[in-house]
Amino acid sequence: MKKTRINTLTSDQISVFDRGFNYGDGFFTTAKISDGQVEHWDLHCARLLTCQQRLGFSALDFQQLHTDVMNFIRGVSLAGLKIVITRGEGGRGYGPPSIESHTIVLSMFEYPSHYLSLHQQGLELEIASTRLGLQPLLAGLKTLNRLEQVLIKQEINDNHWQDAVVLDLNGHVIESSMANLIAVKGNHFFTPSLQNSGIQGVYLQHLTSQYAISVCTIDLKQLLAMDAVFCCNSLMGLIPVTRIQHRYFDLELAKQLKQKLEPSA
Repeated sequence: MKKTRINTLTSDQISVFDRGFNYGDGFFTTAKISDGQVEHWDLHCARLLTCQQRLGFSALDFQQLHTDVMNFIRGVSLAGLKIVITRGEGGRGYGPPSIESHTIVLSMFEYPSHYLSLHQQGLELEIASTRLGLQPLLAGLKTLNRLEQVLIKQEINDNHWQDAVVLDLNGHVIESSMANLIAVKGNHFFTPSLQNSGIQGVYLQHLTSQYAISVCTIDLKQLLAMDAVFCCNSLMGLIPVTRIQHRYFDLELAKQLKQKLEPSA
């Protein structure tokens, strides 16, 4: 399954003058389609709105976007959906145009089937040597500037890892290459601060709205001392981590704790 729509056209081509292509001047969100609906649609819209406002984009028509998305995914029972929004064409150099005409790209892809087995088997993580820079103006946003993640994923692929814990330049734990992290110690749940780096995931926001999860600065030593660790994103949900380097975690304990955060899963 592969399907793409750019603005109102079924197409996989975009202008070479588009600012998303030239400068990464845009943002995106990736969602799970389940039974013809976009899971956590309101949170995905909130993410897009935050990106729009913090990057200084002109207003988006979310009602029209919802209509376009529902038409695009009609009849689909399970898939992944990516929504990319750029500032369109125009402007001199880095300077944005005075009047924007957004480029909106909808694309659909097969749901990653291996996520289903990871819920039962868990996920093994190494530690990426590539670290995230510090930029609070962009921290938390899912912009089109993803070269750090490309380098991290190259490191993971070159070493044949499943995934890796990613630190920032200060040595603080931020996320994995593809997901947010949640750690458990006793009866307390924690997630790393994303004040200076990282992506604020929609599924993490969903979980924090349902359960008390403390946001704090976590270093690698503290992470390895936790009772359990999870990865989460909108496509995979909540996945137990069974190993980080030489530290193994109890999978059965993780599955029990998982029920507290995802009682209906």
